[in-house]
Amino acid sequence: MTSEVNPRTRRQGPAMLRGRAVPQTTTDQRLLDSRGPADWVHADPWRVLRIQAEFVEGFGLLAELPKAVSVFGSARTKPGSQEYELAVDIGARLHEAGYAVITGGGPGIMEAANKGCDENGGTSVGLGIELPFEQKLNDYLDIGLEFRYFFVRKTMFVKYSQAFVVLPGGFGTLDELFEAITLVQTKKITRFPIVLVGTEFWGGLLDWVRKVMLPSGKISPEDLDLVHLTDDPDEVVQVVRDAHLKAERRLQEEAAAVEAAAAEGT
Repeated sequence: MTSEVNPRTRRQGPAMLRGRAVPQTTTDQRLLDSRGPADWVHADPWRVLRIQAEFVEGFGLLAELPKAVSVFGSARTKPGSQEYELAVDIGARLHEAGYAVITGGGPGIMEAANKGCDENGGTSVGLGIELPFEQKLNDYLDIGLEFRYFFVRKTMFVKYSQAFVVLPGGFGTLDELFEAITLVQTKKITRFPIVLVGTEFWGGLLDWVRKVMLPSGKISPEDLDLVHLTDDPDEVVQVVRDAHLKAERRLQEEAAAVEAAAAEGT
């Protein structure tokens, strides 16, 4: 349930701009562009406050979110397609397993996962982003938030998700996938499950990782275990639940070990 794109309309953070009010560049472009006059240097302290405000808004809105899974995939996937309906099914099953569903808030796979969760009574969240073209938040959200900066939005995905489920998508989907893998591989975050859905779509990529990256020494053999590939929505949920049950048992064992050590000390 998405509306047609209006090329003269731009969402910019919480604001909506039309016609001549639409800027020619995005907020990220203006922050990162080092060309031209240096006047922008004097505005950076104000940009820092805007960035800070985005973090505060996101943390405040999502702080009480229950355990959640982020679902990624193409915004170009059409309603009614096999991939769209698969994402609807996964969104519904994640809710049934006790998880909220977080997406990028847009159309396609994002809309489908939000729809499956929302229509079955779950908590459905969308984290949108300012783009040069209009992409409204979909209609299946309980909580929706639009960001100016990609890096703030990515922080929200990682901070408030206990797993990533990745369906077929384009460059944006690959960006989210490999950032998650990198954060887990480098132990910058606690390990959580990363599930790729679509053996035909993702199989070639994983074959290249195994046959090129691994033999050339660019990754370690254990890095291949960071992702799980499947076509089965039941398996998606099972992988996520098993990982969390294992993590809970580990925390309980560590807590028991601390208590035992304390008891011995007394």
